[in-house]
Amino acid sequence: MQQIIIYIFIAIASLISLTLHELSHAYVAHLLGDDTAKNSGRLTLNPLAHIDIVGLLCLIVFRIGWAKPVPVNPYNFRNRKSSMLLVSLAGPLTNLILAILAARIFAFTASTSYYLSLFILLFVRINIGLAVFNILPFPPLDGSKIIASLLPEKLEHFFYKYERYLYIIVLIMYFTGIISKVLYPAINFLYDLFLS
Repeated sequence: MQQIIIYIFIAIASLISLTLHELSHAYVAHLLGDDTAKNSGRLTLNPLAHIDIVGLLCLIVFRIGWAKPVPVNPYNFRNRKSSMLLVSLAGPLTNLILAILAARIFAFTASTSYYLSLFILLFVRINIGLAVFNILPFPPLDGSKIIASLLPEKLEHFFYKYERYLYIIVLIMYFTGIISKVLYPAINFLYDLFLS
């Protein structure tokens, strides 16, 4: 029964976290002049607009998952590179903010309810995990777009030209356990830091 409750809590926390992550991408793009996401129905708090069911299940079971990527047309921005940087940072930063806020709430509610505390702790960890995972510099993760937006245009063009091959690196890193070795120390550090 306890394990079922944990899976339910992870599912709820993941729905909230993924939805706000993708919404933040869409909202920042909208603020900066690109309504591609808005016109695609992504400027919404409705989880159904953002959730990829396979990605959600993977997040629940394997602790690594994804949502539907937000469509962005960088050529609608006045300043393409800086705007893409801000749009790409929006998702991971949102998750970090959510983790910090939830950790502060935990400080006031830790003694009130075991299940509330459990949900909040899972929520903190999931949001830290999403933030850290998404800043890895490999497509289709946000980190790849952050890196690309900081590159000179020639190198940026080269990066995007061959980015499809970099997907393979993510898969290799996942199946060989490298991602876990890279991510978990960072996640554990931030988790302890936020809850201290």
